[in-house]
Amino acid sequence: MALDVVLYICAALLVIAGVAGAILPALPGIPLIFAGLWVAAATDGYRHVGLWWLVGIAVAGIVGVAIDFVAGTLGAKRVGASSRALWGAAIGTVVGMFFGLPGLLLGPFLGAVAGEMMSGKSALRSAHVGVSTWFGMLLGTLVKLVISFVMIGLFAAAFLFG
Repeated sequence: MALDVVLYICAALLVIAGVAGAILPALPGIPLIFAGLWVAAATDGYRHVGLWWLVGIAVAGIVGVAIDFVAGTLGAKRVGASSRALWGAAIGTVVGMFFGLPGLLLGPFLGAVAGEMMSGKSALRSAHVGVSTWFGMLLGTLVKLVISFVMIGLFAAAFLFG
């Protein structure tokens, strides 16, 4: 009984960290949420949340992770960014993670701008690509947050009504 309480607390902490990670790119939000939900289901002996519910939650999570990976790139591609701008945005995202929240916000933008300028484009065009990249990442974060709450909602529905 005491072990169950500890496991439920661990599951709740994983889900909370996952919701934070849906906003902060430094944390793997959706995988943390899934891990927390899975620990809670396992602690319950899969009585309320069984295999098919977990598969459905996992599919929602996979969609969220996929959107997260391509969101910034799609924003840049939408305005016809060069391949250097796409690479710059990806590199800027990785480098930005080491500089906290300002790096996470500015890294993709600066990387896309630098890549587009290296392709010989004007500063105005490069800034346009950078803003589109940043907007794509913002939209991706919003979708990831919504999917995170969908996963939690599916788990709650299964737990309450399953």
